[in-house]
Amino acid sequence: MTQTPLSLGAGRAVSNTLLAAASVLAHGTAQAQAVATPTLDERISAAVQPYSDAVAGAIFYSVPVGGTSFPLIVGWLIAAALVFTLYFGFIQFRGFGHAIQVVRGRYSHPSMAGEVTPFQALTTAVSGTVGLGNIAGVAVAVSMGGAGATFWMVLAGLLGMASKFTEVTLGVKYRNVHHPAGTVSGGPMRYLSKGLAELGMPRLGQFLAVFFAICCVGGAIGGGNMFQANQSFQQVVGVTGGADSFLAGKGWLFGLVMAVLVGLVIIGGIKSIARVTEKVVPFMAGLYMVAGMVVLFIYIDKLPWAFGQIFVGAFSAEGVAGGVVGALIQGFKRAAFSNEAGVGSAAIAHSAVQTDQPVSQGFAALLEPFIDTVVICTMTALVIIITGHVSAGGLTPLANGASGVGLTSAAFGSAVSWFPYVLALAVVLFAFSTMITWSYYGLKAWTYLLGDSMASELVFKFMFLAFVVIGSSMGLGPVIDFSDSMIFAMALANIVGLYLLMPVVKRELNSYWAGIRSGQIAVTR
Repeated sequence: MTQTPLSLGAGRAVSNTLLAAASVLAHGTAQAQAVATPTLDERISAAVQPYSDAVAGAIFYSVPVGGTSFPLIVGWLIAAALVFTLYFGFIQFRGFGHAIQVVRGRYSHPSMAGEVTPFQALTTAVSGTVGLGNIAGVAVAVSMGGAGATFWMVLAGLLGMASKFTEVTLGVKYRNVHHPAGTVSGGPMRYLSKGLAELGMPRLGQFLAVFFAICCVGGAIGGGNMFQANQSFQQVVGVTGGADSFLAGKGWLFGLVMAVLVGLVIIGGIKSIARVTEKVVPFMAGLYMVAGMVVLFIYIDKLPWAFGQIFVGAFSAEGVAGGVVGALIQGFKRAAFSNEAGVGSAAIAHSAVQTDQPVSQGFAALLEPFIDTVVICTMTALVIIITGHVSAGGLTPLANGASGVGLTSAAFGSAVSWFPYVLALAVVLFAFSTMITWSYYGLKAWTYLLGDSMASELVFKFMFLAFVVIGSSMGLGPVIDFSDSMIFAMALANIVGLYLLMPVVKRELNSYWAGIRSGQIAVTR
C-alpha cells in the first residue's frame, strides 16, 4: 500500500513520539542502572562473601548450649588452657613472681643469642593482642552476657597464661638463629616442623606448619591490619564530627598517614618494632588505665555494687540469654579472642628474645594474658558496669541500645564529657601497635613459605602497607570475617602441636628449675 503525505507525516510524528519515549525510557533506565550499579566495596564483598561464609562457618561452628550458641573454637582454646594449667601444676601462679624478674632482665644478657630484650619481646607480643577487642569486644561481651561475663573472662584469661607459657617456651627452643647476622626466625612454624620431626612425625609437622603459616599471612593482612586501620579511622571520624568531619570520605588519606607511620617502624625489622612497642605499649596501656581509674574514682561509692553485679551475674545471669551459661560463653569468647592464648602468634615475637633458656621467656610470656585480659579488659568492663550501662541482667536503659565501641565511649563520656577523645586516641594507638606487630608475624610466616631473602621481605612489607590504605578506605564486610577465621584457624594447627610437645616443655621446665636451684642458671644483673 502506498503512503500519502498525510499518512507519512503522521507516521513520522508517531515515530518521533516513540523515539522520544524510548529516549526517556532509556535515560531513566540508565539512571536506575547508575543508582543500582554496585560499588567496588559491594562487588568485592559479593565476590568474597560465599568463601568467607563457608570458612567462617567452619571455623566458628557453634552448637546450642543452655539456650545460647557456643563456638567450638572457643572450647578448643579454653580446654587446651585448662589442660596446660593442670599439666604444669598451675605454672601461671607458681611462676608469676619469677616472670616479673625475667621481664626485668635479671636472667638475660645482650651477649646471648637473640635480637630483643625480654621486656621488648613482651611489649611486642602485648601490642599484638591489646587492641580494639579490649575496648569494643568487651562491651559486646557484657552487653550480651551481662556483668557476669566479666568473671568468666578473667578466669579464662588466667587459664590462658598457661597456654602462652607452653607455646612461647617451644618457640624459643626451636627457633632458627641466623649467623653471623644474629637474626632470628621462630614461632609455631618452626616448632611444629622441627619438634614433631624429632618425635618421628615429620609429615604431620610439615603439614601443620604450612597450614599455620598460610593462615597467619591471611590473618596478618586482614584482622591484624585492614580491620585495625578501618576501625581506628571510623573512631577518629566519629569524634571529629561524624559525617561533617573533615576526614569523612577520606579514608585513603588517613590510611596513607598510617601506612607511612607503620612503614617507618616495620622497615627496620623486629629491633625497630621492639624499640617502638616498649615505649608505645606502656604509654597506651597507662593512658587507658588512668582514664578508667578516673571513672572508677568518680563512681567509687558504687564500686562494691559493681563487683556484686559481676558475681551475681556470673552465677545467676537473670535476664541474660542462656543464663549462667550465656555469661560464661560470652566471657570465655572475649578472653579467647582478645589474648590469643593458644593461637601461637605471640611465640613468633618472643622467639627473638636474647636468652639461652627457652623456659625463662615462657615465664615472661605468661604475663601477657594477665595484662591483656585480667587488667585491661576488666577495666573496660568495670567502667561500663559502674556507670550503670550494664547490670547483672544485661544492658540497662541508660545504654540506649549502644554496643561495641559506642557503648564503651558512652560509658566514659557519661563520667567526663571529653573522655571519648581520649578513647579515640587509645583506639588509634592500639590499632597502630597491633599493625606493626602483626606485620612481623605475617612476615615470618611469609618467609617460612617463600624463603628468607631481602626481596621476599620487601615484597611483603610493601604489600602490607598497601593494605593499610585499602583497609582505611573501603568497607570490609566479609573480608574481615575471612581474616578473623584465618587467625583462629592458626589455633587448630598450633594446639595439636602443643599437645604432642607438652612432654618436651615439661623436661625443659624441670631442667630449668634444677638449674635455678643449683645456681647454674644465675641472675645476670
